[in-house]
Amino acid sequence: MTTSSRDRLEQALVRINDPAGEGSRTCLTVYTDAARKAADAADARAKSGSALGPLDGTVFTIKDLFDVEGEVTRAGSIVLAPRNKPATKDAVIVKRLRDAGAVIVAKTNMTEFAYSGLGANPHYGTPGNPADRSRVPGGSSSGAGVAVADGIGDIAIGTDTGGSVRIPAGFCGVVGFKPTVKRVSREGAFPLSFTLDSIGPLAKSVAECAATDAVIADEKPAPLEAREIGSIRAGFAQGLPIEGLDDIVGKTYPQALAKLSSKWKSGRDVTLSALSKMHAINERGGIAPPEAFAIHRDLLKEAAEGYDPNVRARLLRSKDISAADYILNMRDRAIAIAEMDKVFDEVDVLVMPTTQIVAPTLQEISVEETYLKRNVQALRNTSIWNFFDVCGVSLPMKFDNALPCGLMLIGRHGNDRALLAMAAAVEKALAA
Repeated sequence: MTTSSRDRLEQALVRINDPAGEGSRTCLTVYTDAARKAADAADARAKSGSALGPLDGTVFTIKDLFDVEGEVTRAGSIVLAPRNKPATKDAVIVKRLRDAGAVIVAKTNMTEFAYSGLGANPHYGTPGNPADRSRVPGGSSSGAGVAVADGIGDIAIGTDTGGSVRIPAGFCGVVGFKPTVKRVSREGAFPLSFTLDSIGPLAKSVAECAATDAVIADEKPAPLEAREIGSIRAGFAQGLPIEGLDDIVGKTYPQALAKLSSKWKSGRDVTLSALSKMHAINERGGIAPPEAFAIHRDLLKEAAEGYDPNVRARLLRSKDISAADYILNMRDRAIAIAEMDKVFDEVDVLVMPTTQIVAPTLQEISVEETYLKRNVQALRNTSIWNFFDVCGVSLPMKFDNALPCGLMLIGRHGNDRALLAMAAAVEKALAA
């Protein structure tokens, strides 16, 4: 990076504090003094030739559901602070970032308890989409998407249970990476689903996501394997992932495919037969909904009126799912995962739009019926891949589209670094 860490931090603080901007809605806690000390220390290490690695001095934001020692973790809500004690230590990923020299400037806004793909928050306000402030940023990592797109820091950390990194990345026009669940420790992150939660970065480039991924996964940072798009066998998802695309996504996605069509090693249409098993499981209540209700059951009895009404309603819809159905769902999911994994014997990466729609307007989602519809549309494509526990990345598609939308690449379970290397190749080809 060409400017000092302190200079980039000060630029981030200016944007956070700009009354005409989205800083106050994007950043719920700002660590001005601690961040300045960290940035100055990083600059001193850089000057002395003792930098800690590729993230040393990088300005980060972290989602509001990560523990920071001495603070009560809010998770975008108002009901936890009066009831919970301050965290006794940093979340694992926060500690790993600090140990790597990262400068954490702020905690970012989010959908309450991470339970929506739109990013609206009635308690702290909803940060406007950088492409059109009258539109939602995507969720649940709403502040993360806005922070990166608006230049509030270099990289943001979000979580992804059904698309909560990739949706705001797609809606805000940045890169977002969702790892295989087991890759990154979730200790110190307020949960939504014990089974599906994952932690990943949003940034301006795949390289920045990859550097961050290595650190939070506790791996030694190393450059990605050099990969050319001409070495990649692409599978183009058919059926549900490309049905009902709105006008902008429906025009932009074919443009991306056309630009890349002659560059792949091979390309083939892929029908995802395992989706029928996923649908059957979801009809029995799914995986995340009963887990989310279990997490919130006692708190809902005590403080239901303090919840975002949309989040509360979604949680309560799962209160009658039986233990028997949940057990069957977990068993059948394992079978479905094995079936989906076979797809990656034939292709290296699956390709599809990140979302069915571009970011809806805040006005649209103020109506309950439309909120529910748009939330389902935002989550449809991304949530498939949490269910199958694979890794995924959203890349911006930048043609003549009036609003941002994302190209989603999906890789095999555990092949996270390989997917990031392929994503870097596709990113380069899209920019050519």
